[in-house]
Amino acid sequence: MVEREQVIEIGVAVGAVAVMLAAMLTIGSAYGAENSTLSPTGGQMLVGVIVGFIFLMTAVGVGLAYTLNDPEDDLDADDDENGDAQGTA
Repeated sequence: MVEREQVIEIGVAVGAVAVMLAAMLTIGSAYGAENSTLSPTGGQMLVGVIVGFIFLMTAVGVGLAYTLNDPEDDLDADDDENGDAQGTA
């Protein structure tokens, strides 16, 4: 059975991809030329959507990491005595 956290992650990721695809289709239909090419303005808009998608997925990942982090997992505690983050004493 799929865990609750995994269902949330899948839903958010699919939603973000759907937003990107909708934006790409909108740009393609608005800035497309007669011979199935994209105008220079449309190309710039498409690059902007791709960069925006990268930032969106970064924000979604950080948001999910903070939202789905259980305090009893001790993921935010520093258990290393000497602080080198390698687990060596």
